[in-house]
Amino acid sequence: MPTARTQAFSGSVAGGNACASVFTIDPLQDPRWSAFLQDHPRASIFHSVPWLQALRRTYGYEPIVYTTSPPGADLRNGVVFCRLRSWVCGRRLVSLPFSDHCEPLIDSAEELEAILGELQDIRRSGDWNYVEVRPVDSSLGATFTAHGFAPSQQYYLHTIDLQPQEDGSLRRFHKSSVQQRVRRAEREGLVYECGRSDVFLSKFYQLMFLARRKHHLPPPPRGWFRNLLTCMGDALQIHLASYQGNAVAGLLTLRFKNTAVYKYGGSDHAYHRLGSVPFLLARAIHEAGSSGAQVFDLGRSDCDNEGLNNFKDNWASTRTALTYWRSPAEHRNALTTDSRALRLSKRVFASLPDSMLKIAGEVLYRHVG
Repeated sequence: MPTARTQAFSGSVAGGNACASVFTIDPLQDPRWSAFLQDHPRASIFHSVPWLQALRRTYGYEPIVYTTSPPGADLRNGVVFCRLRSWVCGRRLVSLPFSDHCEPLIDSAEELEAILGELQDIRRSGDWNYVEVRPVDSSLGATFTAHGFAPSQQYYLHTIDLQPQEDGSLRRFHKSSVQQRVRRAEREGLVYECGRSDVFLSKFYQLMFLARRKHHLPPPPRGWFRNLLTCMGDALQIHLASYQGNAVAGLLTLRFKNTAVYKYGGSDHAYHRLGSVPFLLARAIHEAGSSGAQVFDLGRSDCDNEGLNNFKDNWASTRTALTYWRSPAEHRNALTTDSRALRLSKRVFASLPDSMLKIAGEVLYRHVG
């Protein structure tokens, strides 16, 4: 592993004998990273400095960027990782933890191959148990395979094209599953609010806790959301639907340039019959489009979660395959969603009182990544 801020690496690239040098930078300290993200068309909120700051504040993860751009030059490319050290899941480089996706910001196969070669050398040196990358671009698969990576997890990613904005855009969505349920919520008198205050955060966190409890899972640490609120500034919004003065559904969105991301949500199942969730999501989508967003990212879903995937399909979204790549492929994370350890843990979580379930989240999420 590099001990200095930069490290040169000479590695062969496909199709020739050319050599590239790989350097490392600290994206929280090097101002070139933020400037690079503003200009790069595939940069997302998960590459951003505020997201990386929240990860470090909450979990102690150390961010690092690998690039072929030398010190002092403008950045041409970069692949950002966090360094995770856990006695449960081992030492690993992940791009990026708690991020639905994190595209390698490269413009040629040679750039990616040089960086992957450096990562493999670092891993083989014994510093890390595995390296994982979470790209959106499926065309990168052949390059990952050629450099010793293999699919580790697969999801679906749903995105909504918000252009062009039309009057009555609700008509684009599924008639019975969305339109009729939104109108039901309006007739029942549900109220929509959007804000960033501590009161909003408290209401949202309780709704998310109810949703996690229903699925026998602990919630993320409350401090994670406080840090997101602090680091993200106006890029974070909390959306609430209330009925007779009580919050019954909530979601948290993040904004980066022209993309809004639905990152977290929760609701009181007792009020689903009123259409609280479609009502709230429809309002959040409308707010995003009205503020100039061109894409609404609904996030990842497990491929075998038919109900959730169908729900997202109902919003005139595009469903694409999302593949995570890991090296070595045989190394398994003990706390992935399909792991035996987690399935057994859910039986324990189901029996815990609320206070203990929250403590479990405080302890475990640092190791999940």
